[in-house]
Amino acid sequence: MLTILLLLLPLLGSLLLFIVKSNHSKFIALGFSLISLFLALAVGMQFSVEHTSTFEIGQKLYFSPIRSAFHFGIGGLSLLMLLLTNVLVPIIIFSSFKDSRPSQFYALILLMQFGLIGLFLALDGLMFYIFWELTLIPIWFICGIYGTGENKTKINLKFFIYTFFGSLFMLVGLIYAYTQAGSFDFKDLYAAEIDPKAQIYLFWMFFIAFAIKLPIFPFHTWQADTYTMAPTQGSMLLSGIMLKMGVFGMLVLLVPLTPYALGGISGSIALVLSIVGIVYASLIAMVQKDIKRLIAFSSMAHVGLIAAGILASSIVTAQCGTSVTGFEGASFQMLAHGINVVGLFYAADLLIRRFGTRDLSQMGGLASKAPIFAVLFMIVSLGSMGLPLTNAFIGEFLLLKAVFTLSTWGAIFAGLTLILGAVYVTKMYGMAMFGQGNKEFLSNQKDISCADQLGLGILAVLVFVLGIFPQPLLNLVVSYTSQIAHIFNS
Repeated sequence: MLTILLLLLPLLGSLLLFIVKSNHSKFIALGFSLISLFLALAVGMQFSVEHTSTFEIGQKLYFSPIRSAFHFGIGGLSLLMLLLTNVLVPIIIFSSFKDSRPSQFYALILLMQFGLIGLFLALDGLMFYIFWELTLIPIWFICGIYGTGENKTKINLKFFIYTFFGSLFMLVGLIYAYTQAGSFDFKDLYAAEIDPKAQIYLFWMFFIAFAIKLPIFPFHTWQADTYTMAPTQGSMLLSGIMLKMGVFGMLVLLVPLTPYALGGISGSIALVLSIVGIVYASLIAMVQKDIKRLIAFSSMAHVGLIAAGILASSIVTAQCGTSVTGFEGASFQMLAHGINVVGLFYAADLLIRRFGTRDLSQMGGLASKAPIFAVLFMIVSLGSMGLPLTNAFIGEFLLLKAVFTLSTWGAIFAGLTLILGAVYVTKMYGMAMFGQGNKEFLSNQKDISCADQLGLGILAVLVFVLGIFPQPLLNLVVSYTSQIAHIFNS
């Protein structure tokens, strides 16, 4: 029952806000998102006690003509994504309280939350695809209506075409897998005996869809413009949660359905593209002066490492029959990256409001006037750099270890994300917070509000909590890795 309630609660909140125009819509939206968070925590506690090694708990309603089902449930991997979504959405809504937003803005955010939860809980391929497409609708309106810039319509259209085009490849792949399995149920899809040659075509159908969503080089050209044009809350949704759909898709569809292709040249090509993307995005981020574009390219570098770890683990598992740490690292890093990138965009929004520009060269000197903000921004920045005892360190270590298991040179190039990441994050923080700045402007500045201290502070606390106590969350994906090893060995 909790599973269905978790799924439907954001939808009910969204419908309410579409129908009822209220001056208190932001509080209504925050209330619904907080209830969803409490339910997610309750489900997490129930799962950890009763279902640690169980693949699913949930609801199933069959549509017999096509052997699909309204089938949702919670496994360890989906629980991680459920927690990420329900932790970040209240913070994203809360970050908008400084603006005057209509009810439909918050209705779209809750509709986005509904789509994301449906995707992460889906245990049926057709349901997965439906919710994959559903999430595109609210984010397209959020960016199109509330985005900024002269070219926002053109940029938003490019984003829509890219992601919709990619999803069509996934749909074709799912239909083919369905013809082999006789059902869209994930368990039947995983058990299907797909011809090795056909797996190669299936691999690229799925990979293109997920590579666009992440994005992975060279499918990335929509990302920086979209992140920059979108309102801050749209950038947070895109980077913090929506791109995790691509990683999640790799873990639940690409890896279990195409083990032969992953062990061959296709997996190696995809791994090379991921590593190229890491270096490329890091170098581009280093020369950016637009703070939102810098964060956008840093996000591309970090998710490139996640993809590289998944692919390296899959190749090693396919060739040697033993699972390595990339799956655990990717699962944990989805959570860590979501927290860090939302924190960076939150801080960027506060800076842009203060200085009236996204140009880092026109900022500076705020640290002495806003010490609390300086500390919180520094903590989130340290998390993004992956320093020990911060949340990203654990995931990046496991991901690099997986790549190193396969290739020393691959790990060296992939590891550049740590060095180059420290360079561009330090540059961003230094230009924004230190330096001379405009003395007349700075003389009237003060620290961020208590509300913003709370929102950014929660993210800063999570940076350390997850970095110091990662094991309970890592334990959640043990059943997934065991299942993948069984598929590759069968």
